[in-house]
Amino acid sequence: MSQRINTKIREASKKAVAVIALFAFALPFAGCAKKEAGAKWKINIPGLDGSLCGAPIYIAYENGYFKEEGFDVTLISADTETRKIGLNNGTIPIVNGDFQFFPSMEEGVNTVVVDKLHDGCIKIVVRPDSEIKSPEDLKNLKIGVDEIGGTPHQVASVWLENAGISARQEDHQVEFLPFADGNLELEALYKGDIDAAAMWDPLASVAEKAGKVKTILNITTDEPFAGKACCFLYASRKVYEENPEEIAALLRAYRKAQDFINKNPEQAVDIIIKGKYSQIEDRELAVELITSYNYPSYEQRANNVFNVKDDVRYFAQQLYDIGYLKTDADTYTSKYFVEVNVDGGK
Repeated sequence: MSQRINTKIREASKKAVAVIALFAFALPFAGCAKKEAGAKWKINIPGLDGSLCGAPIYIAYENGYFKEEGFDVTLISADTETRKIGLNNGTIPIVNGDFQFFPSMEEGVNTVVVDKLHDGCIKIVVRPDSEIKSPEDLKNLKIGVDEIGGTPHQVASVWLENAGISARQEDHQVEFLPFADGNLELEALYKGDIDAAAMWDPLASVAEKAGKVKTILNITTDEPFAGKACCFLYASRKVYEENPEEIAALLRAYRKAQDFINKNPEQAVDIIIKGKYSQIEDRELAVELITSYNYPSYEQRANNVFNVKDDVRYFAQQLYDIGYLKTDADTYTSKYFVEVNVDGGK
């Protein structure tokens, strides 16, 4: 990856670490309100971003799984930098996030991967009349992303590099254009200002169902991402080391919710829509998407259908190969992944 892109990633990560000191004294008091009767822990969890990715959070909250495990949970809005700060100082014990967090961990954000959340929720789409079908077809063209260094950009870069197309800006084989608003990115695609758009769901899927775009990469089903976790659960290393029982209890709550979603996708969507947790209005599409994310059931875990550690190592290798990480995959995985004993902690 280009020096410019690596610099942007390092600067963003260092900025998050730098401001930690400013919040270190203020944030701990956010959870000092009186705990709900019978609760062992009062915590804040980011869970108001409107995405379907956070479905286990909504279900664990609405179905009482957090409460069953001893938590009095307040769902909060928190951008990426706020999440990093909270993880680092322990005021936020756990967040869901994609492998965009990997470089930040290497740069000093004190967190660890503790579980898989779900499979892919990112697509690369083109106009319906486009002849673009493969990464090779994107050579010398423009690709929209939400930000340079963000996960859609990482996904596009990995896809291109695996096909022998350089994603480095200085090589001028492709050009990435950032759009802070996904709707603006789609408008740019419709107008021909960009040739492809790497996007989060549900925007990409909503546009596809409306016939406005077609998908050329779906990381849920297409290589080199098929069958791999897209989003993981990240725990505060501080909380994990000081109170592993708390992280274990949180994972039990998340796993109850994942199992419920796996077996009851329609009911899960109804709960999410009723609670106004997601902005998606198309129930049928929401059920289709939430099913495609492959939230793991208890049976899948028992049968070792997936391996979280292997997925962490896989993406660490992919990001190392294109210059996003400086640490080799095995070393990175041993340092930033922990296998939590959900029955008791460490």
